[in-house]
Amino acid sequence: MKARQAKISRKTNETKIAVRLNLDGQGRARIKTGIPFFDHMLTLFAKHATVDLELHCDGDLEVDAHHTVEDCGIALGQAFATALGDKKGIRRYGFGFDPKNPAESRTGFQPVTGEAFVPMDECLARCVVDFSGRPHLVWRGLDKFSQKKISDAERKQDASSAFRFGLAREFFQGFANEARCNLHLELLYGDEPHHIVEALFKAFARAVDAARRHDPRIAGQLPSTKGKL
Repeated sequence: MKARQAKISRKTNETKIAVRLNLDGQGRARIKTGIPFFDHMLTLFAKHATVDLELHCDGDLEVDAHHTVEDCGIALGQAFATALGDKKGIRRYGFGFDPKNPAESRTGFQPVTGEAFVPMDECLARCVVDFSGRPHLVWRGLDKFSQKKISDAERKQDASSAFRFGLAREFFQGFANEARCNLHLELLYGDEPHHIVEALFKAFARAVDAARRHDPRIAGQLPSTKGKL
């Protein structure tokens, strides 16, 4: 099987990013963005998507974190698009599969993931992805927070407060645009900023893990009736 790997270098006046991605990895990560909380999110993404990811970003953090987070999403999306290649034989949709499905049992392929619902204490997040070639982000459940001003107390508490109010969405929008995928993310309920963002990233990871897998029933075939993705 051809290695599904990518190496991306992206430079602008705001950020310099280098990415190495192995879609058929073991969940290993080496991340350095200059934002420790973001490093944590990308590390757990690699772990739960079971991909190997190296990502280094030198961004204009003296301005704010926006450029760094958004551009990392763009670069990671480019890496996924490159590594997926022609997408032949992949499951394409990341929403989970029934491990008791008789057809899958006959192939010897036993997926262990369920739907991409991920709890994090009081939070519950959902993610569905389709590597369709059509970029679109659906972002639900956080609208009431989107324009909320972050208080000085929240800003001093930890970086996750800022992520809850916009940065996470910028990352996922950048990824969806460049990976050319439908990406649906929803916070079903939750309150604590760190838990909200972590649940979203873990749900994203589990959905991607399902979608990028090879399905032995359609080996060498494109998972589309159009003939192109």
